[in-house]
Amino acid sequence: MKILGIAGSLRKGSFNRLALNEAKALLPSGATMEIFDLEGIPVFNQDHDAAPPARVTEFKQAIRAADAILFSTPEYNYSIPGVLKNAIDWASRPYGDSAWKGKPVAVMGASVGLFGTARAQYHLRQCFVFLDMPVVNQPEVMIGGASGKFDRDGNLTDEMSKKLIGQLLASLVKLAT
Repeated sequence: MKILGIAGSLRKGSFNRLALNEAKALLPSGATMEIFDLEGIPVFNQDHDAAPPARVTEFKQAIRAADAILFSTPEYNYSIPGVLKNAIDWASRPYGDSAWKGKPVAVMGASVGLFGTARAQYHLRQCFVFLDMPVVNQPEVMIGGASGKFDRDGNLTDEMSKKLIGQLLASLVKLAT
């Protein structure tokens, strides 16, 4: 079972990148995870549908090679970060050639705020409807107050968050099989 992890942040020290790294350590037996870095994906331009940039082609190939997708998203202005929405749009294009179609997906997120990306996750779930992606509904993994839940080395120290990530991954694997 190949899972593709995608962080909705470009920041090197992103809590969502750290959460994906933790998820790699919590994978169920028989599952592997590759993390795709969205760095270098240009702003979407429909004029390039027929000949997308190389980084977009690479991204779509990674999605297609995966059995399932795990998003870890921050929340910007009560919604999905622009870099993540941009990548989602590129991989869904051109119309009729979406790399997302039918891919099982799970979502989690970490934020310094109290709500731990709840609104961004719900907006992301709305995208899954159009993208035709079956989604894991439970558990919801929202790591609020993230600055106090990772140590200096980037390790997740919150046991409840670890437990929920493990359950989320198990549910994703089950959905994908």
